[in-house]
Amino acid sequence: MQQESKPAKGVYLLPNVMTTGALFAGFYSIIAGISGHYIPAAIAVVVAGFLDGVDGRLARLTNTQSEFGTQYDSLSDLVSFGLAPALLMYNWSLSSLKLISPVAGKLGWLAAFIYAACAALRLARFNTQAAVTDKRYFQGLASPAAAGTMVSVIWFCNDQGISGDSVRWLMLVVTVVLGLLMFSRVRYYSFKAMPAGDRVPLTWIFALVLVFVLLAVDPPTVLLIIGVVYVVAGLVLTALGVRRRRAVGAPARRQSSDD
Repeated sequence: MQQESKPAKGVYLLPNVMTTGALFAGFYSIIAGISGHYIPAAIAVVVAGFLDGVDGRLARLTNTQSEFGTQYDSLSDLVSFGLAPALLMYNWSLSSLKLISPVAGKLGWLAAFIYAACAALRLARFNTQAAVTDKRYFQGLASPAAAGTMVSVIWFCNDQGISGDSVRWLMLVVTVVLGLLMFSRVRYYSFKAMPAGDRVPLTWIFALVLVFVLLAVDPPTVLLIIGVVYVVAGLVLTALGVRRRRAVGAPARRQSSDD
């Protein structure tokens, strides 16, 4: 009689330590944002994004992937890239909408909720479709990229002396748009399609060095530019894909009509 296999005890340490670090950074961002420390809160989300990128690669490189790690990573992402940036944006800017009118105040926290809800929906969709989707592209803006773009806006504005209440309507639009992009069907390059083998073109190393130098000179501005370019690139990529499919389908439709 074949014995039933027992579930493995314990979890892999290294990738889950990184995930815990990302969760800690996201939680710290929430606390710092509530306390009015907006720049440290924004930096904490950026740190969480770095740790989130490291944990997955570590798991793949060390062959320590597990279902527990996948689910734990998703819960960590919801806190660090869903709740943390939404609450930070609300505390820094959107909460000031209530000074205009009660209705405007409700629009502020509803915009933050839309962002957090879209992050949760995107993570749930990603988990259920991970086995069948093209690894080269994300369907919808990835939550770390959306969070990084949002907090880079806050960091940049604070660095330039721009108060949250002076751009509250713009921030409402930014929050809703980033949230909707997460749950959209817009395609974004995932950067998971690495070159085969251990070698990469020398230009990749130069580009990496250039990014580090620019980040050292002006981190909020560089992060904001990177975030905006990535968001716009996905929209352009999707538009070109739609145009290409229509161009391919047009001759087929003409041929079928002729027949």
